[in-house]
Amino acid sequence: MDHVKSNLKILSAIEKLTIPLNPPVRSFEKSIRSTPLRILISVLLSSRTKDAVTMGASERLFTAADTPEKILSLGEEKISQLIYPVGFFKQKAKNILKIAEYLAETGNEVPSDMDKLISLPGVGRKTANLVRSLAFGIPSISVDIHVFRISKRLGWASGDKPEIVEEELRELFPESSWNNVNQTLVGFGQTICKPVNPSCDLCTISDKCNYFQELNILSEKNDKS
Repeated sequence: MDHVKSNLKILSAIEKLTIPLNPPVRSFEKSIRSTPLRILISVLLSSRTKDAVTMGASERLFTAADTPEKILSLGEEKISQLIYPVGFFKQKAKNILKIAEYLAETGNEVPSDMDKLISLPGVGRKTANLVRSLAFGIPSISVDIHVFRISKRLGWASGDKPEIVEEELRELFPESSWNNVNQTLVGFGQTICKPVNPSCDLCTISDKCNYFQELNILSEKNDKS
């Protein structure tokens, strides 16, 4: 259990470091929590898109239509206009229409079941996990590019696929903390532990980071050569 406590301590340190920096993920998740439908559609919109752009698109869409029936009445072209410029907005508009159609036919209830969620167009495991976490409070770990990258840098995961990293993280943290892993690591990735030129000088957990240690070793080798 010592490794579990150590991992939780690192996660807490990351959270304390990033909260004052107001990472976009916190504003994004707060802005979409009104209904399971808005959470589902907003998370779908967020793929390959910055949180600020997603927030604007979600606000425009749900101001115009906040039920599956109303979304259906908009039509694909109008939805595309409302959600632009999110990434792949045309395909996402098609998926939103299909999801709205499914929900209208099944009682307007967004499913919480993993298999039902990933059967929806445009919804993969990452999206489904985040919807389950944000909309239903179901313990889940959503592995996006930030969670994947940081987990590898910290030595928490070695898998080469998100679903493998998810399983590794589930083994490292108690279920009660799963819902905090994504937001904490995404915020860290948005502010400090960026893909290129991470701010290691500002990081308070660099002594626990394999990536940082490797950088130091490489730097020492270069200094000696």
